[in-house]
Amino acid sequence: MKGLLVALLCGVIFGIGLALAGMLNPSKIIGFLNIFGLWDPSLAFVMIGGITVNAAASHCFIKKIEFKQTRFYGGYFKENVDKPLIIGSTLFGLGWGLSGLCPGPIVASLAIDPGGMSLFMIVLMFGLWSGSRIKAKIT
Repeated sequence: MKGLLVALLCGVIFGIGLALAGMLNPSKIIGFLNIFGLWDPSLAFVMIGGITVNAAASHCFIKKIEFKQTRFYGGYFKENVDKPLIIGSTLFGLGWGLSGLCPGPIVASLAIDPGGMSLFMIVLMFGLWSGSRIKAKIT
């Protein structure tokens, strides 16, 4: 139960950070991805901030963990670049670029605009469900 509360707190802090940075606005994301038009570099600063915090926290935790295998954190990181990883990454990137919407900001946006984001959330959940079904059939 304690782990769930910590995860919830982290998610709320993440959502507040996204809202403060303006990342809940799809036009902000599309502006960042539009490198040949009116490019908006503000997302790069948000990414740098997130990477810095993650790197510092990882450094603190990695020192306390003894690695006996090449897998980190119980095997959550993928060891090999394979076809499913490339296809999934490509589909995620295309969806993000076309819509300007990413799963993290969508969950945070549900609190602000549930009506507008509900359809996207339903499509997102369907995509996750169908992806797991396809993966189960392949393996």
